[in-house]
Order: sequence, then C-alpha cells, then structure tokens
Amino acid sequence: MRDYLSSNIIIENVIQFKMRGRVAYQGIISSHVAITFSFSKPYNDPSGKGYQRPINKKRSNDFATYLSQGEDSLYTPILLNAAGNWEFHAYSKERPSYGRLVAKKKASLMDGQHRLAGIEEYVKKTDTTLNIPFLAFHYLDEDEEIKLFDIINTKAKGIGTSLSRYLNRNNDDISWIATSLILRPESPFYNKGTLIGKRTKDKNITLQNLYNIVSLLIKKSDLEDLSKEKILSIALFYFNTIKNLLPDKWDDTKSYRLTHIISLNALAIVGNEVINENFLHKSQQPNSSKILSMLENLKQIDWATSGDLKYLKGVSGSKILAQDILNCMK
Repeated sequence: MRDYLSSNIIIENVIQFKMRGRVAYQGIISSHVAITFSFSKPYNDPSGKGYQRPINKKRSNDFATYLSQGEDSLYTPILLNAAGNWEFHAYSKERPSYGRLVAKKKASLMDGQHRLAGIEEYVKKTDTTLNIPFLAFHYLDEDEEIKLFDIINTKAKGIGTSLSRYLNRNNDDISWIATSLILRPESPFYNKGTLIGKRTKDKNITLQNLYNIVSLLIKKSDLEDLSKEKILSIALFYFNTIKNLLPDKWDDTKSYRLTHIISLNALAIVGNEVINENFLHKSQQPNSSKILSMLENLKQIDWATSGDLKYLKGVSGSKILAQDILNCMK
C-alpha cells in the first residue's frame, strides 16, 4: 500500500494546535525522513480522489539549485494530511500541546511535492541533511483535502513578477534600473509605471514590462558590461529624447500607441542597435547629437491607434515595428 511504513516514525518537539477547529501539528523533520513519510495522490488515481499533477522536473531542479545558495535559501513548510494515522503524546501535563508525534502510516502530501523532489535531488548530490518544516492536519477527509489543494493552487495568488522584481531590486541590476525608471521624477515613465503589476488607465506600464524593455536595450552588447547607474543614465537619455520629440503621442495612450508595450519593446530593440553604433567608449557616453538626429525619424511613423500599428501583436509585432523604424533611419 502506498501509505505503508515499515516501522513507525517518531518526530520529536512537535507543537499541537487547532486551526479553525481542526487539530494540526507543526514541527521539523530531517530531509531523510521528509522524502519517505508522505505520498502523493495523482490526478488520475483509480479512486477518483486524486488531484496532484505530475512532477515538473524543471521546477524540482530549480528548487534544488535554489537550495545550493546556502543560508539564503529559505522555504515554507510542506502541507500534509495525516488522515488520522498519527498519534500525539504530550511530554507533560503542564505542557499538553508540546510533545512527540508517532507516524504509523505515510501522510498524504497536499502541498510541496516539487520542494520535496528538489530537496531529494539536492541531498543526494551534496550528501547533506536539511531540516524540513511541516504542517500536518490530524484528519481531513478526501474531499476536504481536494478542496484545500484547489484553494492553495487557484485562489491564493502569487505576488506577481513585477512585485518580485521590486523586492529583488537590490540583488539584480536590471530590476534596480527598471524600478528607478518608475520611481525617479526625471524618468519619462514616472507617471506611467506601476510597481505591483496592476495596470490602470494612467499607469499602463508594469515593472516587469520595464524589466523586459531594459533587457532588450542592452541585450548582447557592450552596454551589458556597464554599471547599473550608467545603464540607467543611458535609458533615461534615450527614452526622454523620444518623449521630448513626440510629447503629445507619449502622453496620449488612448490615441497613440507610442507607449504601448509592443512599441516600447520595438523602441528598445532599435535603441540596442542605435546606441551601440553611436557609443563613445572613451567617455562611456552615447553620442547624443547623432542619436537625436536619428530619432527625429520617429516622426515618420504613424503611431495612431487607428493606424497600421493596430495589426501588430506580441513579440513578432515588436520585431516588425523595430525593423520599420530602423529602415526609416537609414
């Protein structure tokens, strides 16, 4: 049987508590025990009560790589349903919620299968032992188990890529540059960008959008080797120049597509070529007068939302527009 244990597993220093009337346990186990004391119910289980997706090898590999970062690689507890097969024994009457947990059968793993798979891979490669936090319900029936899994994976939304970029701005240069482009008053994106990823009528550019724009601007070029402060300065010069050349089109998102993401990505692709071709390496500055004269050609493009640009979509659309702009400059 999949929940079979050859012998009982004893877990010490466990806290027993109640969550919304349900008895639950919280504690820490070794990684060796963690990869053996639970089982998953696949979505196609013959019982009809399965719900887990197949293991995504890349996700588990990514988590194993994350663990290699050492003390910085923190992670949340795995979530289990003991299904009534675990017994709690308090150490003393004075502390009835603190004691020993005896696992007589494997628990059903509700959340954390990719973490456990990554942990298993990591400990095998490194021959180390980790302390794994867990939270286990004493008993949930199978329908309650499925319902909780569904809530965790559908109702509880992640923080989103934009907020993640913001939180990592001090550890990732492009995140720092993109954040600065939103927060600095001298930036053309100051009143157009949102840090948390939620667009509004006035703020139609997310931090993740700007992360991609900066990435395209410096991609596979000498600009990648510059300091984050220098790259920010170049990005400010480039996009402020475009804003100053086409101020009405920059501000009017409804009538013009100049600041729609497809256009900004195209402009970043163009900037990658134009700036690198006109970069003064001795002074580590772009040739501003030469670039300004080239960007004057942007006025030849019909940026209207009702024009031909409305037919361009996605990455391919940005590449087509970028090539059209470059052709105008030549």
